[in-house]
Amino acid sequence: MRKITLLDQVTIDKIAAGEVVERPSSVVKELVENSIDAGATAVTVEIRDGGISFIRITDNGQGIEKDQVPSAFWRHATSKITSLEDLLTISSLGFRGEALSSIAAVSQVELITKTPDSLTGTRYIIEGGVEKELEEIGAPQGTTFLVRNLFFNTPARAKFLKSPPTEGSYIGSLMEQLALSHPEISFKFMQNGQTRLNTSGNGNFKEIIYQIYGREITKEVTEIDVEDGDVSITGYIGKPTVSRGNRGFENYFVNGRFVKNNILTKAIEDGYRSFLMQHKFPFTALFFKINPAKVDVNVHPAKREVRFQDGEEIYRIVYRAVSEALTQKELIPEVSFDPAGKKAREPKPAPVSGSVPEPFEVKRRETEKKSVLKEPVLKEPLSKEPAENQIKERGSYLQQAVKEERMERELKRPTEEKLPEEKPQEEKPQQLTMFQDKRLLDENSRSLHRIIGQVFGTYWLVQMEDKLFIIDQHAAHEKVLYEQLVREMREKKIISQYLAIPAVISLNLGQLELMRQNEEYFRDFGFEIEPFGGKEYTIRAVPCNLYGIEEEKIFIELLDSLEQEGAGRLTPEVFAQRLAVMACKAAVKGNQAMTRAEAENLIDQLLKLDNPYHCPHGRPTIISMSRYELEKKFKRVL
Repeated sequence: MRKITLLDQVTIDKIAAGEVVERPSSVVKELVENSIDAGATAVTVEIRDGGISFIRITDNGQGIEKDQVPSAFWRHATSKITSLEDLLTISSLGFRGEALSSIAAVSQVELITKTPDSLTGTRYIIEGGVEKELEEIGAPQGTTFLVRNLFFNTPARAKFLKSPPTEGSYIGSLMEQLALSHPEISFKFMQNGQTRLNTSGNGNFKEIIYQIYGREITKEVTEIDVEDGDVSITGYIGKPTVSRGNRGFENYFVNGRFVKNNILTKAIEDGYRSFLMQHKFPFTALFFKINPAKVDVNVHPAKREVRFQDGEEIYRIVYRAVSEALTQKELIPEVSFDPAGKKAREPKPAPVSGSVPEPFEVKRRETEKKSVLKEPVLKEPLSKEPAENQIKERGSYLQQAVKEERMERELKRPTEEKLPEEKPQEEKPQQLTMFQDKRLLDENSRSLHRIIGQVFGTYWLVQMEDKLFIIDQHAAHEKVLYEQLVREMREKKIISQYLAIPAVISLNLGQLELMRQNEEYFRDFGFEIEPFGGKEYTIRAVPCNLYGIEEEKIFIELLDSLEQEGAGRLTPEVFAQRLAVMACKAAVKGNQAMTRAEAENLIDQLLKLDNPYHCPHGRPTIISMSRYELEKKFKRVL
């Protein structure tokens, strides 16, 4: 048996560093969070080679006293907590006292710091956990960290790093998260000498969203401001038109900390469930303020995860806040005839995280517009074309430049006035402004509906003042049936319909066991099933809404879904998914004729739904087209 020995301090520090410092972005995260805790209002992060060879972080915070500089790099040295009780009410971003020790153990660190009361600053060098130099130096107030050659003394760890561009993109994403979580702080991020992100720190959260995600997403967000007991939620969520194939756009912050939490994720996505298509995820930028005593942030070494004392209550509050915010507004997407032309004038995204406008690109566009505006309108013809043709051409070019300059001025206005984008008053029909507060699916607007007819045997055209609405009859009817099934199930008012000829089904052993486990659930929903001998059973009655639509097949699908989910029992989540399938099968199909009276009745039923804008699978039931867009297409307006 090998002899048990104590590890030396250097080895201990390197092992501890493995928990905190995974890659360059880990270093940036820990040091920027320290800057925020130090009261900084401006933080600059500069990296080279993805942060592997060089990281510099500068802030204007309170700095560190000279006599405390060496001890700041000791393991478990921290100014954030002093006792076990402090762990219950942590309000700072850093508190473990492991960050500086871990970073210094695997890199070459130089620190320059000065407090407001000191005449001079302090320069401290520590490499691989070994102190090299401590001296006085002239310096501005605040702290600067220079971290060079990450993992220089642990080459095995360095092998697992990705390419410099990839590691740099991780830092770029981190800086976006930090900028979102602290709009009151000015952040500047530079990569290989180029500025990738530069926020003003004026506290305007929507402006940060615009800088990172662009105009199109910023226009499609809805504000949330909810307070319920010890929980408050503020921020923005995207309309269903803003969705992605992964969770990359789901941002939420708990007490100023960017975290991931399964309860919050599930509550948000469940709130969007009937608004988004399957495998699509929403955009969110939400701030949660929760009593620190009810949040455990001491779960993960890198503080990425949190745990709640009452997860069910948090879920309820978040789910209700998201679903209510989505149902408060009419979410009918408006179709534009010329989206390509509109997008051509959008700011170009920067390479990092694909969203930050490059300053030099913006400056170039502004310079081009100014040069165009300064040119005289009339010049001598430079070609053989008639002079009047060139005048028309230059006039349209100038008109376009004026429009773009007006657009840039609009973006510099306060955020609440910035969106939605306004068109020039002389080009915009007056009726469109009058229409903005009216909703298609509202009892007060019902008398304004004018059903024009049906096209392609599937879509109904409805005019209301200066807008044309197109209703997908299958998606709309599917949603009506789904909501009816859910309501009847919740209120236990389901009516069974007996079959003239009972359907006979044959079940294997697995299906038979699942049916027996959920027999009461099926009966409550309206199915009546009896043994028929051996493995065969008869379905004598079904829910009346499903009568005549392959009853036995729907029942088998319900059993199969239980087997696929591995749930064993028919949970509300599994059942809701099957209800969507049932509603789809029972709904009127595309290319199926409907009378005008049936279309009127369908609209009346949509009016009664909480979310009539999307079918159970997330597809839109209605889209709209404005008169203004039509007139643009026919060149009635320019």
